[in-house]
Amino acid sequence: MPWTFTDDVDVFLDAAGASLAARPAENTLLLTVTETLRLHGPHAYGDAAPLLGWWRGADGEVVGTLVQTPPYPPLLGSVAPEAVGPLTAALPLTRINADRATAGRIAAGWPGHRVDQEQRLYRLATLVPPSPAPAGRPRAAGAADRELLVRWVRDFAEGTGQPGTHAERLVDERIASGGLTLWEDDGVPVSMTGVSPRIAGMVRVASVYTPPERRGRGYAAAVTAEISRAAREAGAQEVLLFTDLANPTSNGVYRRIGYRPVSDRLLISVAER
Repeated sequence: MPWTFTDDVDVFLDAAGASLAARPAENTLLLTVTETLRLHGPHAYGDAAPLLGWWRGADGEVVGTLVQTPPYPPLLGSVAPEAVGPLTAALPLTRINADRATAGRIAAGWPGHRVDQEQRLYRLATLVPPSPAPAGRPRAAGAADRELLVRWVRDFAEGTGQPGTHAERLVDERIASGGLTLWEDDGVPVSMTGVSPRIAGMVRVASVYTPPERRGRGYAAAVTAEISRAAREAGAQEVLLFTDLANPTSNGVYRRIGYRPVSDRLLISVAER
């Protein structure tokens, strides 16, 4: 069966939305990216049109999905092994973000490749707030915090190798939805974290940031635990987050407050000759 491609998010979701929602943890990135495209249009991430694709197995069920929003590399959702060959035949892939097994299958067909990043997806099990808690308290971010939050989101993006071009939009949306939380110590904001809107029962904690001079005091763990608690109490069935496997400190922090590994994702590229 061939892959089907479109630049229309509504057409894509009509075909593949149920498949994505059936496995919200594995498809968390595609769910949030397509929701952004649905709300803000095809140029939400850049000037070029998105590319969205799906593959149906012999029984007609969607068992492969792809979303690319240039300049970002293609994101692969759940992809059956038998869909990989038709995908690489259909698209001249040179860089992809996929689960470890799928990335390995694609890289096996490349003359060479490099791993640019390894991330681990975690799911909240039983929340264990830090004890003792650090000094201070959490509070919801508001409009008066916008300038600080935009700066911190850009700093977070720079520190993790991501573009920070949509910081203002992200901050405005998260403030409006109550999706940004600050930790304050003696009335001064010292750490932040955000949470994505709930889709298919899933939310994802993101943009956990503490300025360098404030690190090592437990603020990030405390503010992450707080936003995780609030998300679960608000009805989220899955509370997820990603970590960079190159950062053992953050991986340890999230495990201590109750997050458990789900799967790994790799960003891989064709090696330069």
